[in-house]
Amino acid sequence: MDFELTQEQEMIRATVRDFAEKEIRPVAAYHDQTGEFPSKTVAKMGSLGLMGMLIPTEYEGAGLDTISFALALEEVARICGSHALIMSAHNTLGMGNIWLTGTEEQKKRYIPDLASGRKLAAWALTEPASGSDAAAMRTTATKTANGWVLNGAKNFCTNAPVASTFVIMAVTDPTKGNKGISAFIVERSNPGLKVGKMEDKLGVRASGTAQVLLNDCEVPRDALLGEEHRGFVNALRILDNGRIGIGAMAVGLAQGALEEAVKYAKSRKVFGAALAKQQAVQFQLAELHTDCELVRHFIFYTAWRMDRKDPLEVSDLVSMCNFRANRLVCEAADRAMQVHGGMGYTRALPFEHIYRHHRRYRITEGSEEIQIRRVAQYLFEFGRRARGA
Repeated sequence: MDFELTQEQEMIRATVRDFAEKEIRPVAAYHDQTGEFPSKTVAKMGSLGLMGMLIPTEYEGAGLDTISFALALEEVARICGSHALIMSAHNTLGMGNIWLTGTEEQKKRYIPDLASGRKLAAWALTEPASGSDAAAMRTTATKTANGWVLNGAKNFCTNAPVASTFVIMAVTDPTKGNKGISAFIVERSNPGLKVGKMEDKLGVRASGTAQVLLNDCEVPRDALLGEEHRGFVNALRILDNGRIGIGAMAVGLAQGALEEAVKYAKSRKVFGAALAKQQAVQFQLAELHTDCELVRHFIFYTAWRMDRKDPLEVSDLVSMCNFRANRLVCEAADRAMQVHGGMGYTRALPFEHIYRHHRRYRITEGSEEIQIRRVAQYLFEFGRRARGA
């Protein structure tokens, strides 16, 4: 195994870091404060290839590997969690579902516009009464002579306010629990689809999150995405891809918190010397730096395994790196806040937004408890990863 990044991967990291510093950093605070979607910078991200990183070039994607995707997401999240979430959800969830399970006709129809960033996709799984418990899903899809009719409501749908293409999970056989769920492509122009209330969130405020309401929403037969009743099974695969993105974003935000804390510790004078001279501060930040490196390389390893399509072992790795990265970012935000002292609690310094962004990571795309439960299943039920057992 080669632990060195390729020349192309190093170039991607440098290019995205430069872009994030020059294009995203100047506008990040404004969009975070106002909640306004950053359409101009997202369009630039599309032209840079960031909105279709894992899609082959013949479909107008960048044709890159999962490690490159993780590198790019980390660099964007290091500057702005909102831009990173927009990019991740589009790549792995909405567009990712179409790419993974769509027919060739569906891919040709939707992927080029999405991979190029000309249009955005949203993915709708969560409902008011169901999140991780997909068997409690109430949105239905009823088969008709001409196609399907969808009815229901979805919650916490990332990119919904600006998306042109939606992937909707709906119950097609209520007797089968989560094995009776199917996926459908619904276009924004469909009169039966409405974007509802936009959530007023604590952090990542420029990433629009809203309800999606379906009222006698008629779609043709070819709107079915993947096999009938296989929607939730495929959703688990989609979520594994998304969780690599969540882990990379968490490390990026943690890295941003560490860098801000180091910068502040060097400039802040306490008892006639820089705060960075205090051993207690040095030890805290040295330990945080070590944790960032460890989790970062764990994510790279998991991404490397994903690119080799090893389904037997990747899912547990994804959950492991996800909950470890999510804990890391929470610890990083807390430690960096402590180093900043009272000033860190104000908006006078650029650190405050990191503290608000960090909390989402332990509760989205499968809560921390769900991730640990999955790892436990692999350990005790499936017998994987128990090396000494």
